[in-house]
Amino acid sequence: MTMYSRALMGACAAAALATGASAETITVATVNNGDMIRMQGYTDDFTEKTGHEVEWVTLEENVLRQRVTTDISTKGGQFDIMTIGMYETPIWGANDWLVPLDDLSDDYDVDDILPAMRGGLSHDGTLYAAPFYGESSMIMYRTDLMEAAGLEMPDAPTWEFVRDAAIAMTDKDEEIYGICLRGKAGWGENMAFLTATSNAFGARWFDENWQAQFDSPEWKETLTFYLDLMEQAGPPGASGNGFNENLSLFQQGKCGMWIDATVAASFVTNPEESSVADEVGFALAPDTGLGKRGNWLWAWALAIPAGTQKEDAAKEFIEWATSKEYIELVAANEGWANVPPGARTSLYENPEYQEVPFAKMTLDSINSADPLNPTVEPVPYVGVQFVAIPEFAGIATEVGQEFSAALAGQQTADEALAKAQALTTDAMEAAGY
Repeated sequence: MTMYSRALMGACAAAALATGASAETITVATVNNGDMIRMQGYTDDFTEKTGHEVEWVTLEENVLRQRVTTDISTKGGQFDIMTIGMYETPIWGANDWLVPLDDLSDDYDVDDILPAMRGGLSHDGTLYAAPFYGESSMIMYRTDLMEAAGLEMPDAPTWEFVRDAAIAMTDKDEEIYGICLRGKAGWGENMAFLTATSNAFGARWFDENWQAQFDSPEWKETLTFYLDLMEQAGPPGASGNGFNENLSLFQQGKCGMWIDATVAASFVTNPEESSVADEVGFALAPDTGLGKRGNWLWAWALAIPAGTQKEDAAKEFIEWATSKEYIELVAANEGWANVPPGARTSLYENPEYQEVPFAKMTLDSINSADPLNPTVEPVPYVGVQFVAIPEFAGIATEVGQEFSAALAGQQTADEALAKAQALTTDAMEAAGY
């Protein structure tokens, strides 16, 4: 009997016990990323095992964040499960807005969740969300264009190398752009990228006294470098590009390099989706020699709002969707390269998964992110591409709009930074910092 068959039988046995409870219809709010869309295709497997039906509310990243935040803070009760991340989970857990996941079954093996993911999704040692997939960020690049430019990508490049390579790979007449980076405004869109990047340049959001730092030379260097690079080697209309838009550009063969979520690796190397699938290499996110790389740490995770009337069914769904068995289900149907990455230690110990070309670089990227010490200079906050305080999402969304406007050519870097400094200072004073 194969491991997969045994897992399936075990799951079916558990399901037979579970369906003793009454069948429910649960509503799941999720993001429109590829792995989540894939999960929806397997809903019948969950229903067959548990009797529960699932209604999906699938939203673009910025919209999802707004909807779930509004719902949970107003106790709206629209959703039984929410897709949230490492920013929201500890804050909402501390507010008692989420159901603790401290009684998941032994078979689920909570200790198998990667320590970085488990830590980021807990408050005071209690898990409040289970990672569906985990990610850092890394460089995905066209090996053929790099070779044609006469360059060789190091495993751990500097930003200087990335800039020079991007310019060398750019051929705007042929619609090939040396680098595609996020420009769409949003605290989890362009500000995730720019905050992580700023760490490598020695910048920080706040000093140890919670004073905003956008008037620092390090932030000026970060933003100026980004704007200059995008002007020389980026695609037109970049101020509207987030994760999905850049993924599409890369798959069409229009990007020499793309620095973004490690989870994108399975999509850019999938020959059914990507015209450059056989010509993709991977490297760590760049640094500037100051000791920090420009990569983030994130998990899209499933959590249960405290107001739900369907807690038991919601827990069954979370156990199904984030289990080892679910990973094996996807692997059996779609191959190991397409399973949700970055969540479980056992996946990276699996010899079959170790053959996947991006597996090691993904794990190395995740392990190199340090939310407790994210910056070159000391800071009073936790978080790599975000600051783990409730005010951050609102402030960073506004700052993101200023930086996106600078990318669109509507204002200078100095103007954007001055506005960012002023609005951050005002918001933090109003919040009592």
